[in-house]
Amino acid sequence: MKLSELSLKIGTKLHGNPNLAINAVCSLNSPKNNSIAFIKDAKNLKGLNINKFDAILCNEEISHLMPEKLNFLVANDVIEAYAKLALLFKNQNTQLRKIDDKSIFKQITFASHFFVGKNVKIGMNSYFGSNVVIGDNVSIGANNTIDRGTLVDTILEDGVITDNQVHIAHNVCIGSNTAIAAKTGIAGSCRIGKRNMIGGMVGIVDHITTVDDVVITAKSTVYRNIKKPGTYSGIMPILEHVYWKRISTLITKLDKIAKIAKIKKN
Repeated sequence: MKLSELSLKIGTKLHGNPNLAINAVCSLNSPKNNSIAFIKDAKNLKGLNINKFDAILCNEEISHLMPEKLNFLVANDVIEAYAKLALLFKNQNTQLRKIDDKSIFKQITFASHFFVGKNVKIGMNSYFGSNVVIGDNVSIGANNTIDRGTLVDTILEDGVITDNQVHIAHNVCIGSNTAIAAKTGIAGSCRIGKRNMIGGMVGIVDHITTVDDVVITAKSTVYRNIKKPGTYSGIMPILEHVYWKRISTLITKLDKIAKIAKIKKN
């Protein structure tokens, strides 16, 4: 539909080309032709090439940061406007097939348009929502919560393994052959690289990207992108492991350091 029609349907102001055709919603991580992306926080603009997007949905504050030539819709309540937008495109690019293996009917509960490939094992008392597709060689632990996508699909690529009580939020993409230990939480729209190893109780904030071959040790908090392979640890902030070991050693000696400083001062 035209951008002007879209603006009218979700109740926003329009800036730019009213005749621009919009066919889908896209995420900030994957711009597509004739699609619209959603920005709710100015922090999401950091490091983002905004000119790659055909159109943006944002609030009044963020609209003042938009390039003049960009097409964008401005909403008073951007969350409400996005909800309306998502409903308009909820069935975009859906390609689903029926279940081949009838024997799993007795083991699970599932909603409409649920697809399971061949040679898949599913534990007892599992529940799957609408439009779920189960991938190859993926192992999901007990009591995982994997949220469906809102802008794009939530994807666990081939060979992903998760332990028990892992939470993977909406629009997250987990690269192939990545392992995630228990009680880890990955917030929305993160892109985790291939062959990552994520320790137990790790917290990863939203819109984080990690490269391939990254190890994140247990209880670490990741609040910035990881741009090169290696082992990372820490909570304040996350660092390459070799630097964190030095800092952690100093932390255990802070009392002695303070006493020495006091003596020198006197």
